[in-house]
Amino acid sequence: MNLYTAFFLFSIIILMYWVMTELFTVLFRFTGLPDEKARFQVISILTGCGFTTRESELLLSNSSRRRLARLTMLFGYVFNITIVTALINVFLTLKFYQAEHFYFALLIPLAAIAIILAFMRVPRFRAWGDHLLQGFADRLIMRSSSFNTVLLLDYIGKETIALVTLNHIPENYQGVSLSESDFRAETGILVMVVEHPGQKAEPAGANTVFTVGDKLTVFGDYSQICKVFHAREHLADIQTGN
Repeated sequence: MNLYTAFFLFSIIILMYWVMTELFTVLFRFTGLPDEKARFQVISILTGCGFTTRESELLLSNSSRRRLARLTMLFGYVFNITIVTALINVFLTLKFYQAEHFYFALLIPLAAIAIILAFMRVPRFRAWGDHLLQGFADRLIMRSSSFNTVLLLDYIGKETIALVTLNHIPENYQGVSLSESDFRAETGILVMVVEHPGQKAEPAGANTVFTVGDKLTVFGDYSQICKVFHAREHLADIQTGN
């Protein structure tokens, strides 16, 4: 294996590791964990660092999260071994090449790092990447268009901010505006932002009518959000004490 191939494979592994981190973060968010907590736990599991906080109990108290954590551990173990092997192969290959070849080959992993930084720092790239991963995770977990999906964004006290994707509209709210259905008073859920398919996100108003494919940023009790929008309630086994 020549130096350029070794660096190329090493770069591909780095990119795959980063994508895997983002994907498992999204998957944990679909089970009711906020982004910051989900990302921290995923990085801890994948790297095998064994860093423990009280938040780790969130993973152990839910059966779906425990299964997902086991899967994350397996991927982390495989990728850690692969990265170490690729890195050793790079160093073994270096002695057969002169310095100028090394500097040119070094551009390959630097390009991989630049791609990762672009997706992390550039809002447009970040939004596109999140949309792609969320769509994949949505299909992986739900596997059915009969359920709407709820992606928890953050906690505020006992309430939550969540992103609801409407694969279908509950019968009570088909073709009626928020004011006509008295949605806030009836459900206790505040619809803050609506993004209709192919349109920009805008604040929800009294005349807002739900359509299939809408993405709703809502505020309220998580279990109530799942119930009202006919979404699978991922926190049920925590709340019932199972």
